[in-house]
Amino acid sequence: MSLCVLTGSGHDELFQLVSSRIGYPTGSKHLRSTRFSNGETFVSIDTSVRNADVFIMQTASHPVNDMLIELLIAINACKIASARRITAVIPCFPYARQDKKARSRAPITAKLIANMLESAGCNHVITMDLHASQIQGFFNIPVDKYLFAEKTMIEYIRKHFAHDDLVVVSPDAGGAKRAATIADQLQVDLAIIHKERKVANHVSRMILVGSVSGKTAVLVDDIADTCGTLALASTVLKEHGAKQCTAIVTHGFLSGPSVKVIDESNLDRLVVSNTLPLPEHARSCSKIEQMDISHTLAEAIRRTHNGESISILFS
Repeated sequence: MSLCVLTGSGHDELFQLVSSRIGYPTGSKHLRSTRFSNGETFVSIDTSVRNADVFIMQTASHPVNDMLIELLIAINACKIASARRITAVIPCFPYARQDKKARSRAPITAKLIANMLESAGCNHVITMDLHASQIQGFFNIPVDKYLFAEKTMIEYIRKHFAHDDLVVVSPDAGGAKRAATIADQLQVDLAIIHKERKVANHVSRMILVGSVSGKTAVLVDDIADTCGTLALASTVLKEHGAKQCTAIVTHGFLSGPSVKVIDESNLDRLVVSNTLPLPEHARSCSKIEQMDISHTLAEAIRRTHNGESISILFS
């Protein structure tokens, strides 16, 4: 099968990096998206996909609903144009936080997204750092969710921090496994913050488990949205004697007043990957940096196309 890489309008900078890393021509996007006057999305594909191994790259950037519809239309267009296989490459999976029914009449939207992708004609999904592993079970098609930003995080930590006084911290119990894996590979101490919520997006109390006194604390998480949790966590760590506090996060939504929250927090630095484009209001913040994960996505695409193992990248 011939390789065909199509890029959506969600994050052109990342998609150009991925395309160049796999040696795919970046001069033309091949996939064009326009809006009708009533807001409907129209997608056209400028290259033949007949019998091709098609990879469509799209992420959950703003506005997320428009990006999702664009992806679904592109998948369906390739399906009825006789593509041999269609793989959706979604660095940040949309609606991943709505993965369970937490209360009566609450939707499981991540399952709905899985159904929509399959109905559109998707044969395979590649994504990074799913918020909840059970989302993989929502699909009846292969899902490579073992693309973790952990390897890039570890390389960043090794490059920028001394190991003798380092402690890796999880800002909640749900991320303890991720933090433990990173701490084990770095052979440093681990601490966990237990947080209690009374309402969504609002943390009422935080309890630290572990010692951070006199150490450099590195918070690791999968999502930075309003950044309230990270700000409170940095305060707790500084109150317990941490001499420096940095947060490293995979998906940086950075919505609402997040940049102001980071600026006014005890965080010395927030590092986010480029699974999402950095919002304009965050580019001017001296505390916020980006790390590149395009090499991981590019290698996943190359290995999938050639029928090679992906899990070996992280074993």
